[in-house]
Amino acid sequence: MADILVIKLGALGDFVQALGPFAAIRRHHAGDRITLLTTPAFADLARASGYFDRVETGGRPGSLNVLGWIRLARLLNSGFARVYDLQTSDRSSFYRWLMGFPFSSPPEWSGIAPGSSHPHANPKRDFLHTIDRQREQLAAAGIKDVPFPDVIWAIADVARFKLSPPYVLIVPGGSAHRPEKRWPAGRFAALSRRLIAVGITPVLLGTRSERLLLESIAAAAPGTRNLIGQTSFTEIIALARGARAAVGNDTGPLHLIAATGIPVVALFSGASDPALCAPRGPRGAATVRVLRADPIGALSEAEVASALDLV
Repeated sequence: MADILVIKLGALGDFVQALGPFAAIRRHHAGDRITLLTTPAFADLARASGYFDRVETGGRPGSLNVLGWIRLARLLNSGFARVYDLQTSDRSSFYRWLMGFPFSSPPEWSGIAPGSSHPHANPKRDFLHTIDRQREQLAAAGIKDVPFPDVIWAIADVARFKLSPPYVLIVPGGSAHRPEKRWPAGRFAALSRRLIAVGITPVLLGTRSERLLLESIAAAAPGTRNLIGQTSFTEIIALARGARAAVGNDTGPLHLIAATGIPVVALFSGASDPALCAPRGPRGAATVRVLRADPIGALSEAEVASALDLV
């Protein structure tokens, strides 16, 4: 039995798109012990997946966190036979240098770090969709069958929300430092009013940092349910299973919802390329409709409503 390390630090959308590779690595190393190195935000989701025997959350110590770096170095040097670096960043590539330094050679390594035993050497790797890129990387390491993201294993009781179908999940937030990726709040409110008019409840999802945004939408569309800050990742998945569809910006929760296989409308600006990072579900892109405009506000609520095919 060998010890295997998988590195995936985040963010949420990237973590969701690594679910297929996680499943493939688990299947390939069925008799081995697999450890995931990640960050605290994704620990519960990783444990719920069943793909890992151990989940370590110290994957991103701050530059001045000496104790964190010592703990990370100890983990990295605890006898792994192979490492799958699915983060493939400068940081995670540096971790290869930490393994065994200066007394021994690092283990087998799948990634882009110099000296990798199983490198992903495609010079155009950055022009591939994240899922396709990871499939190529794992193929170079001998893992050929990599499924699309799927969250069939996720279980959560969402009865406390008392949501009755039909409803549509709406994800109006996103990275605070990338406002150009957000469809305007007024457009989300107008879309919500359209849904309410035909008897469909809009359900807003977001973090507490997005409180003002979600409250403004709910205030402009009476009848909207605002679940800001109330949902775990597995609860979002469970809510998605009961939803007619979902719509939102290019942000992590929409990837999580898409992984359930329900119809999703993903709104993109010119700031990101859906060919590289659009959500994909268990059947690939079959259930995801991408709308893109630059600026993103050029998308009308009528266009988005038409793509939802519910109003």
